[in-house]
Amino acid sequence: MIQSSRTRPFAAELPLRLRKLRRDDHGMSTVEYAIGTVAAAAFGALLYTVVTGESILTALTGIVERALTVTF
Repeated sequence: MIQSSRTRPFAAELPLRLRKLRRDDHGMSTVEYAIGTVAAAAFGALLYTVVTGESILTALTGIVERALTVTF
């Protein structure tokens, strides 16, 4: 005999609820976009910090100067 969910004890109903939660992905895309946006912003801030550092500017200036220098 199958019991209805109202008469089933909580311990017996818990695995069914957990399986339903695992399949339910409502709202996942919103969370994924939020995490992606935060990761992109953090990467942008890190890249800005690295590129505006003195050693990087010196290295890039040297590369550009060597590229523009004509040697025969």
